[in-house]
Amino acid sequence: MDKEQLTKMVAEKINAALQASDHPKKFFITANGRGVTDGGDLYNALLKDVLGVVSVALVDIFGELATASAKTSDKPAKVSTKK
Repeated sequence: MDKEQLTKMVAEKINAALQASDHPKKFFITANGRGVTDGGDLYNALLKDVLGVVSVALVDIFGELATASAKTSDKPAKVSTKK
């Protein structure tokens, strides 16, 4: 699986999970630091940014795992004959 296919799969899975979850549609932080779920598009922008970072991280992690797995599967298994 190449990076483009992996990126597409991660995006689809994150979008499906996002659609299946119940989250506030609007959110803002007041001057005293409290979060309020009635306001502008700050929550949606923050959610989009966080999911973008998570998507990139997951694609990189899965890519490295696939590379490591391919490297280890090419090597013959070492068998110890010591008793």
